[in-house]
Amino acid sequence: MKQILSASVAIFAATVAFAEGVSPDNVTYSEYGEVEASLSGQPGDAAAGLEIMVSRGKGNCIACHQVTALEEYPFHGEVGPTLDGVGEYRTAAELRGIVANPKFTYEGTIMPAFYRTSGFIRPGDAYTGKAAQGELAPLLTAQEIEDVVAYLLTLKD
Repeated sequence: MKQILSASVAIFAATVAFAEGVSPDNVTYSEYGEVEASLSGQPGDAAAGLEIMVSRGKGNCIACHQVTALEEYPFHGEVGPTLDGVGEYRTAAELRGIVANPKFTYEGTIMPAFYRTSGFIRPGDAYTGKAAQGELAPLLTAQEIEDVVAYLLTLKD
């Protein structure tokens, strides 16, 4: 009975989480990877996006990308391209698609898909090496993707 109740609560929580937006498996990508519609149905908050960009527990975008506007935060990486000026040469739809699942735009990229829950090698448990069981949540929520996109659009030369 306890397991049934726990499963019901998990399903309800997942349903509520995606009720106001697009679930990861239902995102519509264009031929080149753009996602035209907001994933959450709400506008992004650039200030919240900045926090996700620099948070080691969330997006941690600066671990791989240089961003001059974020120089005060340490440990910028050089794996990905600089994001300086990205708001001038990328649209919101392009940025949304790249953050949600960059494999549509850059097939061989090592950038993680921040809004994907299926179709990848499942992570193993650090102690047993066995693949995780059950549903995996996306790395970022639909609203967090919108927040990162809003921040990236502020990066202009």
